Amino acid sequence: MAGTSRGSRERPGDVWTRPRGGRRPKLTREAIVETAIKIADTDGLDAVSIRRIAGELGVRAMSLYTHIDAKEELFDLMYDVVAEEVLIEGEIPDDWREAILEIACRERDTGLRHPWMFQIAGRSLRVGPNGLRHAEQSLAAAARLTDDPKSMLAIITAVDHYMLGFTLREQRIRELGENGMQQAQRSLLEQAYVRSLMDSGKFPYLKPVFEAGIYGQDSFDRGLKWLLDGIEHEYREK
Repeated sequence: MAGTSRGSRERPGDVWTRPRGGRRPKLTREAIVETAIKIADTDGLDAVSIRRIAGELGVRAMSLYTHIDAKEELFDLMYDVVAEEVLIEGEIPDDWREAILEIACRERDTGLRHPWMFQIAGRSLRVGPNGLRHAEQSLAAAARLTDDPKSMLAIITAVDHYMLGFTLREQRIRELGENGMQQAQRSLLEQAYVRSLMDSGKFPYLKPVFEAGIYGQDSFDRGLKWLLDGIEHEYREK
């Protein structure tokens, strides 16, 4: 998946265990990753490049390869740094619902602060230490309800899918700006073709939703409660 960038040298081991090279105090792996995160937060993941980071740090681009072998490694490090923001400090709550809810809310908040993180999560199978700790905490939360590993994984997968879908939608709404979704919906309804279909009587449920300006579920907690209610019902009945 991750190739070696031009000018870099492959080194033994992976980025998590490899010694951190470099003589310049200014140029550290931490500084490189921190700068990359700031660029991604401001301008998106596509704006992250070795040249851009080097320019921000005031060093030659080639000097970054003392610390990383390829941009894909940099993405892995960026993801693992922000994954720490998802972690619950200390012990997770004893109640499984409370634990799942806190983890999901932290994932959502982190995803909104760093919209690019889900792009990275979908392109790499390499997981760093914070990513593993997050997975461990999620499974520990599900284990408060069931001790079956398969069921534990199914629970956290269902919650992750809900969290991801909701958060991606929120990201889109933020991109459109305040009232952006309502305006987009009104614009759609003003199109003659759409208006004719709404007036045809063939969409008796969609038409009132459009006309009321309702564009989606606003409560993350409410939707997650519905999901957890169903999960709890299944396992409490066993």
